Amino acid sequence: MGTLSNLKAVTDVLPTQEIVTPVLFTSHGNPMDIPMSRDERPFWKTLFDLGKKLQTSYDIRAVIVVSAHWCTRGTYVNIAAEQEQIYDYYGFPKEYYDVIYHANGSLTVAQEVKRIVPSITETTEWGLDHGAWPMLMHLFPLGNIPVFQLSLDYYAKPEYHYELGRQLKSLRNKGVLIIGSGSLIHNLRLAGQKMMKKDYTPYGWEAEYDEWIKKQLDERNIKNILNYESSHKLGKLAAPTPDHFVPVLYSLGLMNDDESLTYFFESESTLPAFSERSFILSA
Repeated sequence: MGTLSNLKAVTDVLPTQEIVTPVLFTSHGNPMDIPMSRDERPFWKTLFDLGKKLQTSYDIRAVIVVSAHWCTRGTYVNIAAEQEQIYDYYGFPKEYYDVIYHANGSLTVAQEVKRIVPSITETTEWGLDHGAWPMLMHLFPLGNIPVFQLSLDYYAKPEYHYELGRQLKSLRNKGVLIIGSGSLIHNLRLAGQKMMKKDYTPYGWEAEYDEWIKKQLDERNIKNILNYESSHKLGKLAAPTPDHFVPVLYSLGLMNDDESLTYFFESESTLPAFSERSFILSA
């Protein structure tokens, strides 16, 4: 009887909800824009408005962010009660380090992640990096929703990330909002070459790749997205490293067949080798 009681206690920790929580894939924005207000920065205002709609329409128990900026060997989940704000960018003016965002974690939900995928390692040695808190401070500015990060296994193949998203799909039935945070185009070397010269104009190829990746998303062409390095001639140019691209694979892995994919932010590139195309998956 004791064993049955313990099992019931575990399964009751995260009761199923009637409404399935959406999934996001979002850019976390350009670090240079962190001190800017929502009035100055349309992307921040879009996140703020989206956050209000999410909290009105759903009972969000916790948020999991799969951030491009927590890269590890193997996959880790942060179980810390309080989430450290990590300023993982360097050489910026003082005001970039004066921005504060505080949020608690959720041990219960983090342990549920571990229960679903036992190979994931629990840790307290991280927090919310700049792939998470700059967009969270506009999406959920009060910091009143528990949030923690799931790391990216930098050395894993795309199929690993997609399948891990699929395995975590049951969390959507329990009020957990999962966010892939990255950038569908992110070539830091090429961006730096221009921006060091105060040139913020795109190269020109960004629009072609953006149109192609949008088409793959609209048509749910998962195979081409998984094979992003070779399925388009600009694939390796748009994503020379996996960190900013593969968060989208978690979001797509979490997708249900009957859901709509809606772009809540899309615009022509305003920076070289960079994209802020962002979408929501919902019934």
